[in-house]
Formats: sequence, C-alpha cells, structure tokens
Amino acid sequence: MAAIDDLIATTARLRAPDGCPWDRVQTHRTLCDCLVEEVAEVLEAIDRDDAANLREELGDLLFHVVLHAQMASESGRFTFEDLAREVNEKMVRRHPHVFGDGARLGDPEAVIRQWDQIKLAEKGAARPSVFKDLPRSLNALLVARETWKQVSRKGLDAGPHVDAAEVARRASGLGEEEAGHRLFELVAACREAGIDPDSALRRHTLRVRDHAEAAAAR
Repeated sequence: MAAIDDLIATTARLRAPDGCPWDRVQTHRTLCDCLVEEVAEVLEAIDRDDAANLREELGDLLFHVVLHAQMASESGRFTFEDLAREVNEKMVRRHPHVFGDGARLGDPEAVIRQWDQIKLAEKGAARPSVFKDLPRSLNALLVARETWKQVSRKGLDAGPHVDAAEVARRASGLGEEEAGHRLFELVAACREAGIDPDSALRRHTLRVRDHAEAAAAR
C-alpha cells in the first residue's frame, strides 16, 4: 500500500545521517518504555470507545513497529517486509479452518486449542509450558506475580534467580502500605539509575520462567 511505503520511507529518512537527532540515537532497548506508553494509550482509547483517538494511537504504534524494523534493517537483521510476510504466513498457517482444508471450528475455545497445538508442533515442543498462557497486554508486574504463583504452587525450580527464603522473610507481616512504599522507592531508584523498571522486571521474569521450564523438562 502506498501509505505504508510512505511511512517506511519517512522513517528511513528520520534515521538517515542528516535526519532527526532523536530518532538517529534510538535503539530497540531505549524505545521500550515509549512502546509500553503507546500500547497503554491504545488501550485507553479502546476503553473510552474513542474511534478518532484510537486511529491516532494505532498510527503511533505502527510507527514504532516501522521504526524497530528500520533499525533491524540497518543492522542487516530483517526488514519491515520480512516481518509482515512472516506474520501473514503464520496467521494463514495457524488458521487452517479458514484458509486450509481443516475442519470448521464452532467456537473461540476450539480455535485457541488448535492454535496452541499448531504452535507446539511448529516449535518442536515435546510438552506444553509449565506456565499458563497470559494475556499479551498484562504488565510486567502482574506477569511476575503470576510466574511466582506458578513457581510456588507447583514447586518449580527457579534456580539462582529467586531466593525463596528471602521472599518468605519479606512477606512476613508485609502490609499494602509498606509494599507500596518499597515498590515506589525501588521504581524511583531505577529512574535515578537510568533503568527502565518495567523492562528490567520483564527480563528477569523471563529468566525465572526459562530456568523453571528447563528444570521441569529434565
């Protein structure tokens, strides 16, 4: 589409040596917090049923996708066309009931089960994840909470990434006000240290999950 081509060209121009100083210095990681904010603004527009604002916010989100693709293209990793082709092929492949000769499915739950089965086959997974699938919009704090719930409930091995005894010690007598106080100060400290707390927590939670998955598979 011409509009997409124009956006890709505009983004490349912004990243050019004589382009925008701000856009030129960005990396995938520096844009993480901006991306989270854009998604939050999309969700707010949906919550408010504001079609005009939703169109604008989705456009901002699309720009981020194109910008990340542009940066990847500059390093020779992939292009916007590559990612668009890949996701389109995946959507077709994982909807055989629509695009293939698969049996027609009568409800969303059946579609989800089929999606998970196809995904497992594609990934070559011998067994499903020990962690349940979580909504993609769930923030890092809630993902961490759900991950720990599964670790503690199922007795999973979190390895060196979590000190269970320290968790229990801190939980003893902990109230909501004190928890909020500690969390706020830690977030503030991250800000002073130039750390994105959401990204830091998300990446650490991933390490916990990966270790637990690997340990359970042994």
